[in-house]
Amino acid sequence: MEEYDDRMPPEETLYDLAELFKVFGDSTRVKILYCLFDTELCVGDIAQALGMTQTAVSHQLRVLKANKLVKCRRDGKSMFYSLADDHVHSILGQGMDHLME
Repeated sequence: MEEYDDRMPPEETLYDLAELFKVFGDSTRVKILYCLFDTELCVGDIAQALGMTQTAVSHQLRVLKANKLVKCRRDGKSMFYSLADDHVHSILGQGMDHLME
């Protein structure tokens, strides 16, 4: 058992990992991430694609950004969102691969 204990990440790291997976536990957030899978979009475009209000999308984007799953850039008055990095792309892709097996 000692060998197992040596490989176990710290409790705080495991807690953070569980919290990250909770973010993926909301289908609305997953839909937003899939909208951003291969492109960047503004809030209005995401809202239109999902049939949601801009306010609702903005709320979910704040959660996704706080958890470092999306990033944004300003272009004039508009904010454009995209996946934060290749890790997020991989998590979504591997999740779908797992489901399709």
